[in-house]
Amino acid sequence: MKIGILQTGHSPDTLRNTLGDYEHLFHKLLGSGDFEFETFNVVDMEFPSSVNDCDGWLLTGSRHGAYEDHPFIPPLETFIRDAYAAHVPMVGICFGHQIIAQALGGKVEKFKGGWVVGRQTYDLDGQKVALNAWHQDQVVVRPQGATVVASNEMCENAALVYDDRIFTVQAHPEFRSDYIEGLATTRGPGVVPDPLLERALNNLDKPTDNDLLARRITDFFKTKASSHERLD
Repeated sequence: MKIGILQTGHSPDTLRNTLGDYEHLFHKLLGSGDFEFETFNVVDMEFPSSVNDCDGWLLTGSRHGAYEDHPFIPPLETFIRDAYAAHVPMVGICFGHQIIAQALGGKVEKFKGGWVVGRQTYDLDGQKVALNAWHQDQVVVRPQGATVVASNEMCENAALVYDDRIFTVQAHPEFRSDYIEGLATTRGPGVVPDPLLERALNNLDKPTDNDLLARRITDFFKTKASSHERLD
């Protein structure tokens, strides 16, 4: 099964050489799913020729805001709507979660409660799960047809499903503790309040449920891709 990674940003220069770009983080996260990956750097205006070029699409995080004026955002929103109409499965992470919501009629803005960084606990379908997060923006108005499957007190729309065709998550299941440590020590200072950075660093040794999300994403792609094949 071929998964197209729509890379909407790049890992910070200070982390890319040692920990890899965003595509590499997802290779590690989903490596046990027997997927073939192809990356399209949509942030650099490198787009697939068709929504059917891959069996499913994964939209990454980004330092950009979904509501900002960047050349890649309008064609990406069109691609999302076309893939949704064609029943090609999509998974969105952080910015990917946000841009899918915006493309389908939702609203994204800076959260009035401020930054959310480091290990967070969410209620996911009645189960408590811990994931790393790094965001200030979030989905504040859900699109029609989107259902909440995860939330907490800092993020009401922490994970969404759309008509069983799309699964999106605000947190970062691909971020391990070393990546959070790198962000907290290089990108965070002067941007994220110091107490939040300190808390994130103090929680680095606590476990996360990245593997659980990896299984959910893998199962989603494989199940939905089979349904898409039957529709064809």
